[in-house]
Amino acid sequence: MLTSLFKTLRCPVTRSPLRLQSITDIAEGEILEGILFADEDWFYPVIKGIPRLIVEAFIDYEDFLAKHVDDYFDRRKLLEKKYSRLISYVTKKNRRTKNSFSLEWKIFDYEKDRTWDQNSTGMISRFLEETDETLETVKGKMVFDAGCGNGLLDEYVAQAGAIVLAMDFSLSIEKAYERRKNANAFFVQGDIEFPPVRFEYFDIVHCSGVLVCTRDPELSFSCIEPCVKKAGKLSVWLYRPRKNFIHNLFNTVRRITSKLPLGFQYYFYLVTLFPASFIIKRLKGNNQNIREMMIDILDWFSPEFRWEHEPSEARAWFHKRNYGSIKITTVTTFGFNIIGIKGEISTNEHRNI
Repeated sequence: MLTSLFKTLRCPVTRSPLRLQSITDIAEGEILEGILFADEDWFYPVIKGIPRLIVEAFIDYEDFLAKHVDDYFDRRKLLEKKYSRLISYVTKKNRRTKNSFSLEWKIFDYEKDRTWDQNSTGMISRFLEETDETLETVKGKMVFDAGCGNGLLDEYVAQAGAIVLAMDFSLSIEKAYERRKNANAFFVQGDIEFPPVRFEYFDIVHCSGVLVCTRDPELSFSCIEPCVKKAGKLSVWLYRPRKNFIHNLFNTVRRITSKLPLGFQYYFYLVTLFPASFIIKRLKGNNQNIREMMIDILDWFSPEFRWEHEPSEARAWFHKRNYGSIKITTVTTFGFNIIGIKGEISTNEHRNI
């Protein structure tokens, strides 16, 4: 964790600034291990250079914290007593989703695989199209990537001149940080329902394909929206419904298979879905490798949730939170990206709701 990131972070529960207790020496402004303390009760580890700012961090990283916080067990007991309902809620809702996306990105080979079937040029071009930005306008902007996956996009956006705080829920954040090359790309582990960052701070908040994998996408939307500063931009990518028999059959099947043990799911899909997928994609001229195909399959079938929304529904989310200049920036076979500017809605936009 770079010390320059520190001012951006907040306790995801109390929203207070955080106090750092460094464990390792700070070298070139970077902290590899430490403890972040909120003003009241909560505390979070910095492990492998990554702030672990999820609500349940005190449970997930017990071994590390017990070793470095003298009164860890007293602090844990206090949290479990004082915030029992919150802790029960997050541990239940997050367990399967964290494991699902950790498995998905564990397969990814940074040296050989492509994200979204795109190389670096394709990824930054897609980001600029979705957010309605250009290489010139994105320079110097503060970008919050809420759900960064493998983190490659964030490197490219930082190379374009933006300052990027990339957050992911799963342990994919560790690989993303390990491969970090640009000083303007920062990585943190966090939950979009409890964003561990300053509110009204970012020029662009971008959330691609993440809201649709949460228990309540509009609730999650309302949780990341406060991170956008006045006149800033919110950009989200969502799945959309399709009138396609195979598509809807797969959605029905995944409601059953997504409940199976994740380790079993991988081999089950490898034997049942992968052969047909491989043949069909090759016939269509798609040259994805085996890992890329399996990541696509897992991305569809393994998450606990996979919601689909009409553009009109997403527009309403923006309108209800006083966003203007709302527009669909991209539409693909499976989804669409929609943006809005935080501020007053004009009279004409009210008429169009």
